[in-house]
Amino acid sequence: MLTSENIALSVSNAASQWDARTEMCEHKGIGHPDSICDGAVEAGARALCRAYLETYGAIQHFNLDKALLIGGMSASRFGGGELLRPMRLIVSGPVTELRSTTVEAVVEQAIREYLTASLGEIGNKVHIELILRPSAPNLRRVTGSSVPLANDTSFGVGYAPHSSLESSVLSVAHLLSSSGFRDSFKAAGNDYKVMGGRLDSHHRITVALAFVDRYVHGVEEYFALKNEITSLLARHIRPLCEIEINTLDDLGARDESGIYLTVTGLSAEHGDDGEVGRGNRVNGLITPYRPMSLEAAAGKNPASHVGKLYNVLAHRLAARIEADVDGVDVVIVRLLSSIGRPIDQPQLVAIDVAATDGLSAARQQQIRYLVRQQLAGLPALVKELTSGTVAVF
Repeated sequence: MLTSENIALSVSNAASQWDARTEMCEHKGIGHPDSICDGAVEAGARALCRAYLETYGAIQHFNLDKALLIGGMSASRFGGGELLRPMRLIVSGPVTELRSTTVEAVVEQAIREYLTASLGEIGNKVHIELILRPSAPNLRRVTGSSVPLANDTSFGVGYAPHSSLESSVLSVAHLLSSSGFRDSFKAAGNDYKVMGGRLDSHHRITVALAFVDRYVHGVEEYFALKNEITSLLARHIRPLCEIEINTLDDLGARDESGIYLTVTGLSAEHGDDGEVGRGNRVNGLITPYRPMSLEAAAGKNPASHVGKLYNVLAHRLAARIEADVDGVDVVIVRLLSSIGRPIDQPQLVAIDVAATDGLSAARQQQIRYLVRQQLAGLPALVKELTSGTVAVF
């Protein structure tokens, strides 16, 4: 069981790491090849959870966290080109069989619905290939108790708060995905990547944004749209950042070959492949200056796989500590599981806190209370993950 010995709390009054001269982070949008894989397997996982609950009354053992998107081929043209070879999505994983239908039918339908909802009509043209097989017998028992057992020995990592650069990157990403932006700029594709860099106080955002050829009728129109979007993003971000979009563009381009123009709004239409786990962590960011887990949360079993649960929980716990405990500047949470152990009993909870004036014994005790409170709330988190109300990429 979880005891005070399992909770290792370290407090330092050292300056925050954001006093460092440099910083980088990025976000991959919904149509990025890696994000397509993440979203597809997560949709399949949620559908399996619902089917297991209906059939067995409890989520059974499965994992769908392995997927490969193989890019297609296209010929883009101003006013509308054509897709020459469709994309292929291969998904594999261990599953528990259903009684009234096949897991393949459940997973494929969920993935297809996700692809069309997130990518539009092109989602119907992606070839889906499923390679599913029975899970290992000794792992099936991890979901058989009132409190599921950890499916793996692994760790989750979270931190708070976001830096100003991270907040800027997320702000740009949210704007690019917003319905208002999509309504105003039909030419903007769903495939975008937002990269942030900081040197001292200077912030710079570089965006790769696929343009859809049927909404662009010439080179001049393409660059006019790009400049308009750049100006919009520059006005949207605080603090002010230097913004660039599609930096590979040939400023002297005379035709489609020198600019980022696509048929579908996806780089995957022409050879750009994707994989689960290569994209955003559960907080929507890729952060080389922060501690993070390489676990792919998308597609994992939300009831028992700590590679999903502990990464989401670590960020939640860090955010609660930073918000609720006076004097905390920065907090990093690491949770370590042990396979076969109840998910609410990690073998180690390691918390690093930066607090300029230190933390009193009472505030340290408050942090330990929050740890226990959040672990006790894992059943509610499982339900949130199953319903899809919690983002995991």
